[in-house]
Amino acid sequence: MCIVSGIYSCNNNQGKKDEADKQNYEAAKESLREKEKKNPKEFLSVDGSNRHNIIGQMVIRGNVTNKASVASYKDVDLKLSFYSKTGALLETDKETVYEVINPGQTKSFKTKYFAPKGSDSVALEVEGARFIEGK
Repeated sequence: MCIVSGIYSCNNNQGKKDEADKQNYEAAKESLREKEKKNPKEFLSVDGSNRHNIIGQMVIRGNVTNKASVASYKDVDLKLSFYSKTGALLETDKETVYEVINPGQTKSFKTKYFAPKGSDSVALEVEGARFIEGK
């Protein structure tokens, strides 16, 4: 009888430990979700390239990557900074990438601008994004 009782109490303790681990995991996940919700700029990155087409537009192709663990974002706002050959800032503009980007996912985009005269390059920066509730 004593042996059965000992085995039962060990299994019962393991069940309590598993439940505590699950609660700790869920709490950590929720904490991480809140951090990712409040700081999309920390978890989204953008890169790209540019060229001029035959009608003088600057064609910008890029990728937005979500490095978050649990947060999904949509409607990523980008800042575009147009520079001359000498590195002088000529103009800034905004662009929105209307895509849903889940954790670990990368979405590509393409846009065209009549950039300011003398534009040679463009720098891309994430300004913000909308957090998707319930994901």
